[in-house]
Amino acid sequence: MSPSVDLSEKRWISKSCSHCWKGFKYTKIKKVFGQQLFEKLMKMTFYGQFVAGEDQNTIKPLIEKNQAFGVGSVLDYSVEEDLTQEEHAVVNGVRLMVDAEQTYFQPAISRLTLEMQRIFNREKPNIFNTYQCYLREAYDNVSVDVELSRREGWYFGAKLVRGAYMCQERSRAAEIGYEDPINPDYETTNRMYHKCLEYILEEINHNRMANVMVASHNEDTVKFTLEKDRLSLTCVCFGQLLGMCDQISFPLAGQAGFPVYKYVPYGPVNEVIPYLSRRAQENRGFMKGSQRERSLLWKELKRRLFMKQWKLI
Repeated sequence: MSPSVDLSEKRWISKSCSHCWKGFKYTKIKKVFGQQLFEKLMKMTFYGQFVAGEDQNTIKPLIEKNQAFGVGSVLDYSVEEDLTQEEHAVVNGVRLMVDAEQTYFQPAISRLTLEMQRIFNREKPNIFNTYQCYLREAYDNVSVDVELSRREGWYFGAKLVRGAYMCQERSRAAEIGYEDPINPDYETTNRMYHKCLEYILEEINHNRMANVMVASHNEDTVKFTLEKDRLSLTCVCFGQLLGMCDQISFPLAGQAGFPVYKYVPYGPVNEVIPYLSRRAQENRGFMKGSQRERSLLWKELKRRLFMKQWKLI
């Protein structure tokens, strides 16, 4: 496949995702096409764009390709199951990032992650907790955990995200009758994200025992981070989802020299599609907001086609 065709395909998939996923019923599509044709269709479109492959062997070429451009990988076996591999990860020198969930599950997840950090983060930041900055209490959560790590003498590791369960959280709060835990609007969430990030960067400057992944597709947030003191950025890395925002990931790694990671889901088509559908439902707002990325893809596609036509003259 030529690079121009590849760009055209990426633009089409990105545009389709912003419209199609809301009503995506993979079970119905599978019944219509049959299992074999369904898997082929998914590999040509959504699965092929956002999932690296079916197993550890099939994902190696993509990992090696990204690595050649200085972009690392955060592997996620995206079958919906529970695996406890923290000790195995630490022994093999692999950092473990624990994802965040809804507020009614999160206290238990955070407590378990905290206990793992107390054990495995004594010498370096092996375990990272995820903080969702669309929550009103995000800054309090970050500052309390940083203070605890400082007091007990272990490395604080954080992955900062905006959050993925806004509709569920607000619906449940309204139904049961408690205060909405989500910030009132996107701008408030942006300010919260930057406030949490700034606090961690200050801790890095003072203590050198804090580390943070800026897991964001927001260009303003990336710029906000890069404007900070270079000393504090030595303990900062960046992360984006596979198949999204390559215009941020690769320049950050290749030109600016920062540690950058792609969140790389993998697993069998039939088992990963439910995961993809759930993630898409959670991120509908972002998918609709990916117009800039599609515009950049279209601009580059036109440039390549023009250059090809010029060479033929």
